[in-house]
Amino acid sequence: MRIPSNREFTRITPSAFSYHRLKSYVSDCRAVLLPSFGGPHLLELRSHVQVPPLKPHEVLVRTRAVSVNPLDTRMRAGYGRSIFGRLLPLILGRDVSGEVAAVGASVTSLSVGEQVFGALHPTAVRGTYTDYAILSEDEVTPKPDSLSHVEASAIPFAALTAWRGLKCTARISEGQRILVVGGGGAVGLTAIQLAAAAGCSVVTTCGSQSVERLLAAGAEQAVDYVAEDVELAIKGKFDAVLDTIGVSETERIGINFLKRGGHYMTLQGEAASLADRYGLAIGLPAATALLLNKQLLYRCTHGIEYSWTYMRADSDGLNEIRKLCQAGKMKIPVYKTFPITQVKDAHEAKDKRLIPGKIVLEFD
Repeated sequence: MRIPSNREFTRITPSAFSYHRLKSYVSDCRAVLLPSFGGPHLLELRSHVQVPPLKPHEVLVRTRAVSVNPLDTRMRAGYGRSIFGRLLPLILGRDVSGEVAAVGASVTSLSVGEQVFGALHPTAVRGTYTDYAILSEDEVTPKPDSLSHVEASAIPFAALTAWRGLKCTARISEGQRILVVGGGGAVGLTAIQLAAAAGCSVVTTCGSQSVERLLAAGAEQAVDYVAEDVELAIKGKFDAVLDTIGVSETERIGINFLKRGGHYMTLQGEAASLADRYGLAIGLPAATALLLNKQLLYRCTHGIEYSWTYMRADSDGLNEIRKLCQAGKMKIPVYKTFPITQVKDAHEAKDKRLIPGKIVLEFD
């Protein structure tokens, strides 16, 4: 495939000439395909994978870096098979940082050649493990100059997940108390940074190796859940609890720490797992019934709101995240990078927990 220079990139308009130019330069590219569910050995880096034509609201991004999210490894292993199984082969990947290569006819906020970062929604079939990623206009924003592509690619999906829970669901505000259960991961870390930037008092639980890092990120108290009794170490009640672990014990603890009228949000919603187990026709209604039952139960017994939190595209949220990054108030440390040619090694390292933090894949 010939890689175009910036001046050869183009705005996609309805004219045949513009479409012809795009197809002349970016008709196909490298991409990591997942032909079937299973281990890292199934990932295939292929050349000449077709690049679909852009829709009016879409942006073509020349990928420079993508992060490996837990969702990527879970999807590779079969999570969401009830939805994605019939759509194989998949291209994994949600985060991306790179340059705008082309824009659809309706795109007004971005220009060709602009450095951008962003994230696809969780159900996207054509992900970002590819030389040329396609995202909607509201899924990307200009990359902060203070961040490299590697650093920027680690942030959007995790930060937007935290944003969804804290800002859209709980609507946190200055002066409130926020508990982040499991602050050591990327979502937990960005939740602490978001809440601290909003003027909230933040407490978190984490492993011993993360205590100092989370205190530096803005937490007022970081409790080692292995060495300490969380229920004794943490005092007072909270306006919102974001639970990144989502097991029955952390749910019980989180619920009991909430004030009446507070919000409990877990990342471990059961819609996909129940659909995988029983099929879409039974699993999705069962998940809806389970969620409604819990919402009613906790509303009656504790006077709190209960919800499952997922990442969703949010242009306002992404812009605020960009501003926080630019101001030095949000950053996720990258522990190791791999070239895209070593994507199998990257996934294996993640599966075996050989690397404690973020892994990023780099593109040449």
